[in-house]
Amino acid sequence: MRLWSLHPKYLDARGLVALWREALLAQAVLRGRTRGYQHHPQLARFRAQPDPVGALAAYLRLIRDEGATRGYRFDARKIARGGMVELLTVTRGQLQYEWRHLSHKLRLRDPQRLARLATVRRPCPHPLFRVVRGGIAPWEKGAAPRL
Repeated sequence: MRLWSLHPKYLDARGLVALWREALLAQAVLRGRTRGYQHHPQLARFRAQPDPVGALAAYLRLIRDEGATRGYRFDARKIARGGMVELLTVTRGQLQYEWRHLSHKLRLRDPQRLARLATVRRPCPHPLFRVVRGGIAPWEKGAAPRL
């Protein structure tokens, strides 16, 4: 499961559809509707919110919006109801880590998209996040060890 902190505009078609599905799975986990993935580390930042399901619903709505701009029909009825949520934070180091991870995936899956993104130096976060100083998030699986 990868719940990108990056803006979904950077994802290729395969990545955007996968994000939609994985975020729906995360929503099911937070609603207690599935037993799998309950301890997935990427859910920590949503669980830390006063309304975890509402925060994930806001995350999903923005993915749905990106899909709509590309002509996809992500079913908005699958998104839980949720009110306004405060922005979550993401560290600059986490964003850069995800950017490298996405670049590697695009190198294999969609080199043309990667070429179009070559001028991006400071990738934008998903609109639900505001960027703060810091390194890679402690919940990030497979990241380089911290010194």
